[in-house]
Amino acid sequence: MTDTTRTDPPAEPPTARAVPGDVGPDGPARQDVPALEARGLVKTFGPIRAVDGVDLSLEPGRIYGLLGPNGSGKTTLIRLLVGLARPTSGEATVLGRRVPSRELLARIGYMPQADGIYPELSVWENIRFFAGLYGSFDRERLLETLRVVELDGRAGTPVLQLSGGMRRRLSLACALVHRPPIVVLDEPTVGIDPALRVQFWAHFRSLSAGGATLLVSSHVMDEADRCDELLFIRAGRVIARGSGAEVRRRAGTDNLEEAFLRFAGDGTETAA
Repeated sequence: MTDTTRTDPPAEPPTARAVPGDVGPDGPARQDVPALEARGLVKTFGPIRAVDGVDLSLEPGRIYGLLGPNGSGKTTLIRLLVGLARPTSGEATVLGRRVPSRELLARIGYMPQADGIYPELSVWENIRFFAGLYGSFDRERLLETLRVVELDGRAGTPVLQLSGGMRRRLSLACALVHRPPIVVLDEPTVGIDPALRVQFWAHFRSLSAGGATLLVSSHVMDEADRCDELLFIRAGRVIARGSGAEVRRRAGTDNLEEAFLRFAGDGTETAA
């Protein structure tokens, strides 16, 4: 019978292996190629154009906010960019290589909207499993990742016994445990308390400072100013791009929500 009360992770062999794409030992992504790039990306579902001719190029080492209301195409665009869905037309590249690519998987950290963790396993078993997929067996690294999301004291707890917010935190840990240079997070702060949200963004900033590129989707405008650059998306199209200050200036308002509505009303794409 599984012990559900133990909070300390079980002992692990002291073996540590290099992780492909690790922003630590292997260094950050190359700076001479875009971290993420889309050329004429289109994705249709019957008559619906979920992504409608997106062109973008994201430089390494920055935090990009993908902002738009529910149903605007954020999740579909993200899935195309990381190679989890095939476009109807156009192409996407990660670090200069076309996706989907099995070789790129270890260089991407992806956190979906729905928690992609195993409820029957414990916190520790989940993070160890996902780290192992990328060849990472460094016990200290796993523990440090759990500390970031404040789950180190719940390592032996089955996921079934966690709250929704705790499951969200574990999903983030599993996406970051192999320290990838490309981090794509779909609504990562949904369901977590304000204090932990601040801590998450501080960690995102530290990842960016270390050379990682982050693409963070959200429909919460008050998170926008935590990003280096914003991409407003509506009806599958990028309708505005730039820093928070830039998009406010071009929209002629100090309010980001109002800025989005003005760009959406124009129906035209606005480049930085």
